[in-house]
Amino acid sequence: MALNGVKALVFDVFGTVVDWRSGVAREAAQFLAGHGVDADPFAFADAWRRRYSPAMEEVRSGRRPFERLDVLHRENLDTVLPEFGLDAAKVTAAELDELNLAWHRLDPWPDSVAGLTRLKARYIIAPLSNANIVLMLDMSKRAQLPWDAILGAEVVRAYKPTPESYLRTAEVLAMRPEEVCLVAAHNSDLAAARTCGFKTAFVVRPTEHGPRQTTDLEAQAAWDVVAKDFVDLATQLGA
Repeated sequence: MALNGVKALVFDVFGTVVDWRSGVAREAAQFLAGHGVDADPFAFADAWRRRYSPAMEEVRSGRRPFERLDVLHRENLDTVLPEFGLDAAKVTAAELDELNLAWHRLDPWPDSVAGLTRLKARYIIAPLSNANIVLMLDMSKRAQLPWDAILGAEVVRAYKPTPESYLRTAEVLAMRPEEVCLVAAHNSDLAAARTCGFKTAFVVRPTEHGPRQTTDLEAQAAWDVVAKDFVDLATQLGA
């Protein structure tokens, strides 16, 4: 089997386990309407998400100390408001803080819970996400994600795709890198994990970025496993 010797599956979360775009757009729609803004809530979600990697790069580069993703998301929200004709100074902090929690309330893809439950019977399963701990806890309770542990950036104090984010996760699990498999819908994430010695499993999420998605529509390397969803992944792994 492709994952012989693997003891743990760790998962990218945003886009792989949950549908971030629809969830953020759902709450953005209420927010925008409440402020009389006639704008596409999906465009708002996309604009907010575009600031995700640049904000983390400030940490990855060492230009700023590690900061949890909730803080970065909140800062990014302030910067995206003017694009939609809103002045952050004229919106209450409480309202913006509540909108920031949209990232805590994302829905799983239809196959996620069933697939994870099957995989949990055979492997240790945990997120390896750039999300912070309380974000993952809130999301997991709401979506009934059956993790064995909450791992990721805040645990190891490093954001993907730095090597530390993967290698320190394996250390937390008291495992060698080759005993851990990253499951992700993003070829770049898998490439970084493979460089660190992880096994890799690609699961396609063709609508993560909406109906006109052009990226990550197929495996771009010979990953150890390629699956159409988590149920298919479980079947392939005998779970």
